[in-house]
Amino acid sequence: MEDRIKIGISACLLGENVRYNGGHKLDHFLRDTLGRYVEYVPVCPEVEAGFGVPRETMRLEGKADSPRLIKSRSRTDHTEQMRQWAKKRVKELEKDDLCGYIFKKDSPSSGLMRVKVYNDKGMPEKKGVGLFAREFVNHFPLIPVEEEGRLQDPRLRENFIEQIFTFKRWRDTVSKTPGIGSIVDYHSRNKLLLMAHSPEYLRSMGKLVAGAGQMDRDKFYREYEAQLIAALRLKPTIKKHINVLQHIMGYFKNQLSLDEKQELLEIFDQFRAGYVPLLVPMTLLNHYTRKYDQKYLKQQTYLNPHPIELKLRSYT
Repeated sequence: MEDRIKIGISACLLGENVRYNGGHKLDHFLRDTLGRYVEYVPVCPEVEAGFGVPRETMRLEGKADSPRLIKSRSRTDHTEQMRQWAKKRVKELEKDDLCGYIFKKDSPSSGLMRVKVYNDKGMPEKKGVGLFAREFVNHFPLIPVEEEGRLQDPRLRENFIEQIFTFKRWRDTVSKTPGIGSIVDYHSRNKLLLMAHSPEYLRSMGKLVAGAGQMDRDKFYREYEAQLIAALRLKPTIKKHINVLQHIMGYFKNQLSLDEKQELLEIFDQFRAGYVPLLVPMTLLNHYTRKYDQKYLKQQTYLNPHPIELKLRSYT
């Protein structure tokens, strides 16, 4: 990609000393590894909303769907102050053309899910969403979002990063080479990737692309983008990966020897059983793609959806 992917992020995850106690929550993978491929837009809601560092701790109280932001000791209610700032801040973020956002878990402002909300009896229930996180996802419903805590799970990490790279490619296609031809090309290159997430959405999006010439262009773009994100949010399963791997193998049915076909099928079985990671069959299929100069497969983002340095397909 010519441009780095712009990602919003809770500032403390980059090592900025903005937490209530003057500290940070540096995540080395996000800053030092993923940070080589993205441009971060750091945000600290509490600091930017005027609460300073250090500051009194705050928590969410009341109903999970409409909580209040309350200081723990002084009992001052800062809900409206945070909401007004959040509404203003998300509008400012429109100009950054973000392709994703990484939130700080458990934060009363930035937690994306299962944030503690204290009921009228003073008991916490993990049913809340941080005030800024809620405003962000309402304002940008299609932008991929995740919490840094959940990104410790290798499957969730891969799925999120795959989303932001695919979304960036879509944004570049629309902004730099607009037109039906470029959209058809984008869809073609991502067919196997979409198949791994949702064969149903792949079919629906194929019909949408086929009828694009009869649609208003802006309406088509909106509908395609909505289906693209909906598909990517459905996580690939081993069964769906096996389906795509077997589909790819079919492109070599006239080139591979019986032993090579048997080797591939055995590796698929090992992947299905959890003995080897997805990286193993993918490496062999990439090898055959280059060896036999399979031009269609060379264009498929499924075979190389993100930089290999991120090591995202190495888990079992």
